[in-house]
Amino acid sequence: MNDILHGLGAAAAYGALGVVLLLLGVALVDLLTPGRLGHQIWVERNRNAAVLLSSALLGIGGIVFTAIMYTYADFAKGLLSTACYGLLGLLLMAVAFWAVDLLTPGKLGAILVEPEPHPAVWVSASTNLAVAAVVSAAIA
Repeated sequence: MNDILHGLGAAAAYGALGVVLLLLGVALVDLLTPGRLGHQIWVERNRNAAVLLSSALLGIGGIVFTAIMYTYADFAKGLLSTACYGLLGLLLMAVAFWAVDLLTPGKLGAILVEPEPHPAVWVSASTNLAVAAVVSAAIA
């Protein structure tokens, strides 16, 4: 019974860390795009913003999943390494966003929250998922 309680506690800690990292991902996408992201998605029903945010959340979720799967036996060390890998993923996603913005015409953040569908959102979403895959592979 003790091992079940210990497992539940570890799952709760990793789950809470995952939620915090996901919320940081939302804040990062909100920072990189003009306007309020929540308003654009839930009120204006902006599909571009929704696809961009979804890709960031899936990417961070994948990184956290991989970090937990390949974590250290020591609980504290595993939790810390998961946090570090998640933050690294967020940082690299922001750098990749910035690089794509530099290499393409216009202001990427503004383009990605236009009300009309724009193909640039798929490039940015793919970039998020690719960065997450690279970080996940580095963990494993």
